Amino acid sequence: MQVTVETTQGLERRVKVQVPEDRVQGEVSKRLTNIAQSARLPGFRPGKAPMKVIAQRYGKQVREEVVGEIVQSSFQDAIAQESLRPAGTPTIDPLEWETGGGVAYTAVFDVYPEVSLPPIDSLKIARPEAVVADADLERMLERLRTQRRNWEPVQRAATPGDRVVIDFEGVCDGDARDDLKSEGFAVELGKQQLFKEFEDGLLGTEAGQELSLELHFPSDFRAGELAGKPVSFQVKVNTVEEPVVPEIDDEFAASFGVKDGGIEQLKSEVRANMQRELEEGIRSATKQRVMEALLAGRDLELPESLVKREVDRSAAQRRLELSHSGVDTSEIELDPKDFEEASKRRVSLGLLVGELIKENGIKADPDEIRARIDGIASTYEDPGEVVRWYYSDPSRLSDVESSVLEDTVVAWILERAEVVSESTSFDELLNPGQTQGS
Repeated sequence: MQVTVETTQGLERRVKVQVPEDRVQGEVSKRLTNIAQSARLPGFRPGKAPMKVIAQRYGKQVREEVVGEIVQSSFQDAIAQESLRPAGTPTIDPLEWETGGGVAYTAVFDVYPEVSLPPIDSLKIARPEAVVADADLERMLERLRTQRRNWEPVQRAATPGDRVVIDFEGVCDGDARDDLKSEGFAVELGKQQLFKEFEDGLLGTEAGQELSLELHFPSDFRAGELAGKPVSFQVKVNTVEEPVVPEIDDEFAASFGVKDGGIEQLKSEVRANMQRELEEGIRSATKQRVMEALLAGRDLELPESLVKREVDRSAAQRRLELSHSGVDTSEIELDPKDFEEASKRRVSLGLLVGELIKENGIKADPDEIRARIDGIASTYEDPGEVVRWYYSDPSRLSDVESSVLEDTVVAWILERAEVVSESTSFDELLNPGQTQGS
C-alpha cells in the first residue's frame, strides 16, 4: 500500500492511498471460493458449479464489497502509518478501482492541531463565596408572595405593574394577519410580554376604551419577516387589574404544602432550598472561571469541520428553543455567523480539556458515575428502573460519564492552581442584574 500526504491549507490534509491489485484479488478469490462451496445454480449440483461461472455470477458484487471494506481498513492503516488524527469524517474522492488496477482514492479531512497547555500551577482562579443572609431570605419570600398574587379589576387608568386584558388586531403591509390578532390577551405592563412600544401605548388606558396604535416592530423582533416594519393595531381594553399579594402568614405557608410549623417551617425549607441553589451556583461559577483561565491567552488553530459541526448543533438547538416557545421556525433563517464565536470557544475548550485528560490520565470514577445516576434516579417513582435504563445503553451512560469527567477535570485543576476567594452575595451570584427589591 502506498500513501502520500499533502497539506493543502491550515489543518486540512489530502491523503492519497493506493492498494495493489493482488490484495484486492486475493480477498475476492477467497470469497468466491467460499460461495462456490454452497452456491445453487441452475444446471449444476449444489457446490459443483465451475469457478468461472461463479465469477461471472457473483464477481462484480463481491469485488464491490471487497473494495468498500478495503477503503475503510486501508484508510485506518494509512492514518496510523502517517500518525494523523482526523478531526472529522473524511471526504472520499471518486474511486479508481478498475479490475486489474487495484484501488486508489483520495481522502480529504481536517486533523487535530497541536495543543499547548498552560502551566496549571500558574492559573489564578477566583472562587465565589456567599451565604444565604436574612435579607436574601426576605427577598425570596417577597418573590414567592408575588407569585401567589391575585388580580382584581380597578376603575382607573393603567399604570406600570398593572395587568390589562385586551383584544387586538394588527395590520402590516396592508394585511390583517392571524398571528397579529388575539382576544382576552393579558399583558402585565413592564414585563415586556409584548414589544415595548406596544406596552407603552397601553399605559394610561381604562376598561372599555378602544384605541388605535401606529407602531413599528423592533429591529430584532422574533418574527424576522416583521422586524422594523410599521404596523397598525386596533385595541379594545376589556379590564385593568391591579395585583393583590397575600400576607406572609401560616395560611401563606399552607399554600406551599407546609402542614405543620406554619411560616417558620416555610422559612426553614425556603432557606434550605436557597442554600442548595447557592452551592450549585458556586460550583457552576467556579467551573466557568476554571475554563476561562484555561482558555485565556490560548489562540488555537481550529479544525473547520469541528467548528462547523458545533455551529450546526447550536443552530439546531436555537431553532428547537424557538419552536418550543411557539415561534414558527419554518421561514426563519438563522445566520451561522451568529453562532460562530461561541462555537469556536467551545471547540477550543474541548481541545484543551481533551489534551489535559490525555496528558494526565484523568478518568471518571465509576463510583461517582453511579452516584450521579443514583441522584438522578432518586427523583423518579422507580429509581431502580432508571438506573437500569442508563446502564442498558452506552450512549446514555456516556452522557453521564462525560459530565462526571468534566467535573473531575475542574477538581483536578483547582487542586493545582492558585485559588483565591471572592466575596459575593446570593443575588449577585444567582440573579445578576436583578434589583434588590424584585
